[in-house]
Amino acid sequence: MNLDQYLPVILFILVGAAVGIAPQVLGALLGPNRPDQAKSSPYECGFEAFEDARMKFDVRYYLVAILFILFDLEIAFLFPWAVALKEIGATGFWAMMIFLGILVVGFAYEWKKGALDWE
Repeated sequence: MNLDQYLPVILFILVGAAVGIAPQVLGALLGPNRPDQAKSSPYECGFEAFEDARMKFDVRYYLVAILFILFDLEIAFLFPWAVALKEIGATGFWAMMIFLGILVVGFAYEWKKGALDWE
């Protein structure tokens, strides 16, 4: 069994781990460590906490966040399509127009249902 093919992958993983771990270790070893009461206390925007941290959020917050991520990811498909437009020709162009049409119909539906309204 020849494992020479895996050497670049293993090296990539090791370098990536070193880049992620080394700054943290160096900061912990070389950085100043002078804890006091203010530094050890939980940070709450400069004033004492006045509510339970487990308060309920409105569902509309999550809905708007999910819709943003959904449409943001859908728009991300336009970049590779625009780069490869000459190679994919008319078939790729019309496939993307169908995709965008479906996206616009979904956006209009959400708008009509009031999912984008923030009250």
